Amino acid sequence: MALLERVGTLIRANLNDLIDKAEEPEKMIKQVILDMQNQLLQVKTQVAIAIADQHVLERKQAENDQKHAEWTRKAELAVDKGQDDLARAALDRAVNYKQLQESFAQQVADQKVQVEELKTALHKLEQKLLEARSMSDVLIAQHRRARALSKASDARMAMADGSSAAVFDRMHRKVQHSEAVSQAKSEMLAGDTEDKLAALEKEDRVEQMLTELKAKRGR
Repeated sequence: MALLERVGTLIRANLNDLIDKAEEPEKMIKQVILDMQNQLLQVKTQVAIAIADQHVLERKQAENDQKHAEWTRKAELAVDKGQDDLARAALDRAVNYKQLQESFAQQVADQKVQVEELKTALHKLEQKLLEARSMSDVLIAQHRRARALSKASDARMAMADGSSAAVFDRMHRKVQHSEAVSQAKSEMLAGDTEDKLAALEKEDRVEQMLTELKAKRGR
């Protein structure tokens, strides 16, 4: 199946190797994760379809098994009544249904194998996606640090050469970094304040519930 081949390629993909070869690592990471998410949805759909097909085949197998048993009973009845021609006709039908039942049994077996293959691929892809998501932030951070160090080195070299433009550029980046740090700290403080307020609200709610419970219990 082409789908399983594509999934297999994603599962075998080494994120570190992909990033090393990519000109824009961050975009590569995001694209890999997006591809995995899309393939995951497709595999989930195929698993559902394959399971539904398996149920249909199993019903067909059971129906033909019942038909075989039914026509076998009719042949037995015809024999008991001394109607050999009717018995032969009934046995002929029974044989046909038996053959169909065996055919569906083989199809069911093959379908079960396909379902298990799809389930296995789905599970592996889910694990790979979790791995990619957990690694993405780390890898992006590593790449950004490496890029920042490279730029810092370039700036120092430019300053050594007496380039005022390089000095200005370095200071501009430092200001941007400081602004980003300040904003991050503000966001962290805001989050901490919200957590504290939420805790207070929860505490008040618990106390209120306790008071109501005591009142109901006459305490």
